[in-house]
Amino acid sequence: MANHQPTYKNRLIILSLGIVLIVTIIVSFLLGRYPIAPSELIGMILSKVFHIEPYWTETMEAVLFNIRLPRIMLACLVGCSLSTAGASYQGIFQNPMASPDILGASAGAAFGAALAILRSGSSTMITMSAFIFSLLTVAIVYIISKKAKGSKLLGLVLSGIMVSSLFSAGTSYIKLVADPTDQLPAITYWMMGSLSGAKLREVGFAVIPMALGLIPLFLLRWRINILTLGDDEARTMGINAKRLRFIVIICATLVTATSVSVSGMIGWVGLVIPHLARRLVGSNYRHLMPATMLFGAIFMLIVDNISRNLLSTEIPLGILTAFVGAPFFLYLITKKGEVH
Repeated sequence: MANHQPTYKNRLIILSLGIVLIVTIIVSFLLGRYPIAPSELIGMILSKVFHIEPYWTETMEAVLFNIRLPRIMLACLVGCSLSTAGASYQGIFQNPMASPDILGASAGAAFGAALAILRSGSSTMITMSAFIFSLLTVAIVYIISKKAKGSKLLGLVLSGIMVSSLFSAGTSYIKLVADPTDQLPAITYWMMGSLSGAKLREVGFAVIPMALGLIPLFLLRWRINILTLGDDEARTMGINAKRLRFIVIICATLVTATSVSVSGMIGWVGLVIPHLARRLVGSNYRHLMPATMLFGAIFMLIVDNISRNLLSTEIPLGILTAFVGAPFFLYLITKKGEVH
């Protein structure tokens, strides 16, 4: 019976996180500068399925479906993706400090976005440029690491640091030559991270690559457990560690690149949330992965709600996640055995 107890407890925790996410989504629809009552929310949603005589204004419906719905969906997708990527990297690199930007995805995306803003690109061009350069950066890192001598994992991490520095320098140069009246503020604001102005087309762009990354990571979660034991252990169990690590890196990079391209640079989520999830369900990726996905979506949704409701002007998400993430992580690392 003792063997089944942790599994039952973890399933209960994961179910509870799912319920909390649903409640948070409902509350998020109601929050905002344009108030929507619960009865109006239910009526507008049901009106898409059944014929209901409107008892709400057209403005309310526009706010709900054109502004809040895409923003809430994007917040859930980004939070889920960054957290999952962080947990995956921590597993394959056997490093509790690994985060989604460890291989330079964020630095590449920032350079791509800055370049598109400098070229006076549209919001779609900025998103696409950030996405392409994010993937390109990780591809360069991976190619360089293949030629590195010694430990391949160490070579991958060091290549990520070096290539990130180069792209960060490129971004700094773009900021130097950008028009200080409009382009420089736009680049700076993008790099702070935000979901303001989220549209359904951005959700449509994000959902496919995110699904292509998240679904394999979820299905491979028990194999990531084996990678945490080391390559030799994986080999004895018949697992091709190199191939599995490559697949996980591709999937984690895909969801990270997509997240950063639609939301800007949002730090700490991929680093802190997996550790929070570990405290709830332990280090077994069978339970850690779904818990991290749900927890990440909840966290990002709550932070975004604070961002758009706390002050009269919207607070960039990167600032809020740092305020929450940095002190909490300091607390974690000062407690013996909490970061593992």
